Amino acid sequence: MQQDNSGMLKGLIIGVLAGGAVGALVALLYAPKSGRELRADIKEKADGLMEGAEEYMSAARSKAGEIVSDAKKRSDQLITDAKHKADSLLEDADKIISDARTKASPLVQEGTRLKNAVKAGIDAFKEKDERRRS
Repeated sequence: MQQDNSGMLKGLIIGVLAGGAVGALVALLYAPKSGRELRADIKEKADGLMEGAEEYMSAARSKAGEIVSDAKKRSDQLITDAKHKADSLLEDADKIISDARTKASPLVQEGTRLKNAVKAGIDAFKEKDERRRS
């Protein structure tokens, strides 16, 4: 939206400057003056238009600087926000992993005891089976 307004403003200013130049030139050419007076008037109008163009360019440079500065501030803020969000997500992930480990630890210990008990039972069965066969 801001770029549309900026483009319209730029077009309007260029149109005013161009229209003023053409109007001034036509008025000078149709005015009943001598060649010397006409050339002096044309030079005066051209100088005025050059001043106007310089002022427009200065304003355009200033506006461009503001736009670049604003864009840099916004991009810096977006980067900062993204870093904070990423840090927050990493902290959440660490907490979830830690909670999962805490909850899984008793199950792992129980699984290890069960595994050892089953192995002991199998060893005892094999030992008893070997004694019976001997």
